Amino acid sequence: MGRVDGKVAIVTGAAKGIGAISAKLLAKEGAKVLCTDLDEDAGQAVADEITRAGGEALFARHDVVDEAQWERVVALAEEKFGGLHILVNNAGIAPEPSMIEDKPLEHWRHTIAVDLDSVFLGCKHGIRSIKKSTAKGGPDGSIINVSSILGLVGQPGASDYNAAKGGVRLLTKSAALECAQAGYRIRVNSVHPGYIRTPMVQSVIDKGEIGGMQMGANEVVEMLTMLHPIGRLGAPEDIGNGIVFLASDESAFMTGAELVIDGGYTTR
Repeated sequence: MGRVDGKVAIVTGAAKGIGAISAKLLAKEGAKVLCTDLDEDAGQAVADEITRAGGEALFARHDVVDEAQWERVVALAEEKFGGLHILVNNAGIAPEPSMIEDKPLEHWRHTIAVDLDSVFLGCKHGIRSIKKSTAKGGPDGSIINVSSILGLVGQPGASDYNAAKGGVRLLTKSAALECAQAGYRIRVNSVHPGYIRTPMVQSVIDKGEIGGMQMGANEVVEMLTMLHPIGRLGAPEDIGNGIVFLASDESAFMTGAELVIDGGYTTR
């Protein structure tokens, strides 16, 4: 308990999956959390659950590709909680698989917007807000960008997702260097989950298609499990615990780093 006491966090895509568990775990460890998502009912339910458990949380509807909404959300955190110290750029989509030669340009651009442009906007406005706190002697800031194993290795049919998540990886390093050079006391790191049992991954399982191959849902689960040497798919808590670590002072000597939490997927 208390690993992020007194800190204020924004978690995007907080209505379900990794975002929801990260918001809950940060609140459990003492942070005040602004949960944001397009899914108002589910997002509000997460904030309400945190409050019932004795934590502090609010929900705000948030389209992460809209810069004006980023400005509004950051201002809300400052207004309601007194500042910002932690930003978890988690919101994203898993697009329908398609080969490059068949992929419509508008589909490519939509994936890049949601999975990469949103992280740029989050870093831009997160840094602007967090540096105000650190400049006044507040605690060090932390920005955590949720990438993917597919930001490290390729997969057929996922060129747009690979490009976006790989972009998040290198954007993170650029932001980390800029913050360090400017003396902002803001660390910026990326997280690279393997396949996690979230609604997003469940949709992949239900569709029965991965790597350009069509199969039954049970076969997809078996195949994905075999790709993880540890012998199972991940749980949202596996990633949430890593995010809390990066948000806390326990990771004070980490910036521009890749925290790979993938059950060994990328070791093959």
